[in-house]
Amino acid sequence: MAKPSLELIAALRATADRMDNGAKFHWNHMGSCNCGHLAQTLTRLSKAQIHRMAMENAGDWTEQAREFCPDSGYPLDRVIEIMVRVGLNTNDIANLERLSDPKVLKRLGAGELDYRNREDAVTYIRAWADLLEAQWREDFERRQARTRQLQTV
Repeated sequence: MAKPSLELIAALRATADRMDNGAKFHWNHMGSCNCGHLAQTLTRLSKAQIHRMAMENAGDWTEQAREFCPDSGYPLDRVIEIMVRVGLNTNDIANLERLSDPKVLKRLGAGELDYRNREDAVTYIRAWADLLEAQWREDFERRQARTRQLQTV
């Protein structure tokens, strides 16, 4: 599961909002699919730019994430590197593309979502942001408690 960060949580929420407000969604387009939309948010690149970059190497987001190498020279690896920097790992990218993270699905009480469906993608992304925010808050409270404990020693 992704490392909770305020930047990632905000990016997920902004992505879900943009998709919910009618941004073009097309699962077979590397810049307009689930991962493509998050990549747009994080990089500020257009869907066309992301798609063009993705077409320079074989495979969908899942395959390209599995083969991610920051030193490869492939343009999409630069995009994936930005995604990793905000707290994602390559499994998160694959799970986002297929809406398949078990923790997110459990939070939703959903067995399976249709990764090709805009509404399912928006629902998943918002639930993921909520889950990461809850984890971030727990981590923050734990750090605060440790700090208080150290101050009393």
